[in-house]
Amino acid sequence: MDKEITAILTGDIVNSRSIDPNSWQTGLKQLLDEFGPSPKVWEIYRGDAFQVEVPAELALLSAIRIKALIKQNKHLDVRIAIGIGTKDFPKSSITESNGEAYTNSGRCFEALKKKRLAVSSPWKNLDSEWNLYFQLASLVMDQWAPKTAYILKAALDHPEFNQMELAELLDRSQSTVSEGLKRAGFDEIEKLLQRYAKQIPQKGTSL
Repeated sequence: MDKEITAILTGDIVNSRSIDPNSWQTGLKQLLDEFGPSPKVWEIYRGDAFQVEVPAELALLSAIRIKALIKQNKHLDVRIAIGIGTKDFPKSSITESNGEAYTNSGRCFEALKKKRLAVSSPWKNLDSEWNLYFQLASLVMDQWAPKTAYILKAALDHPEFNQMELAELLDRSQSTVSEGLKRAGFDEIEKLLQRYAKQIPQKGTSL
């Protein structure tokens, strides 16, 4: 019987010991809650590591939203490994579940080292292409200032909003929002997300 593919994001917070965990954990928990309940769908463990299951087609968007959240603190960054594949019958806790997606995510995370974002999937030719894209994107994303990350996350959270509506939401001027999105590389990130969505099989697709 064919199995549905999924994505497992494994990550940890860079420089987490330098600040109070309450400054980032509350926001991260709220974001992860959007994907489902803990600990079945997501879990924070060892203090600064986390794992979350998301639809495969939303894995990159989810990773960038998490990064934009964490980068709102100038002292922090995040490493995220995206593992795509099948999963076995899920356990009560995501960290106890297993399957191809979990294995790919774990191996990818172990290989990250100083890189901030990478993917491992059943399609190795795509992995090479996407990991190159991620390395290039990281040249911009790793440099996001807190205000830039704040504006970008709002834009990703509300794709239906235009810049004027974002400005009203954030209590900023339209020009400030426009400049923030430009510094964040928002147009290029949108194109990257669109290309990813075209290449990654949609939810429910089986391998």
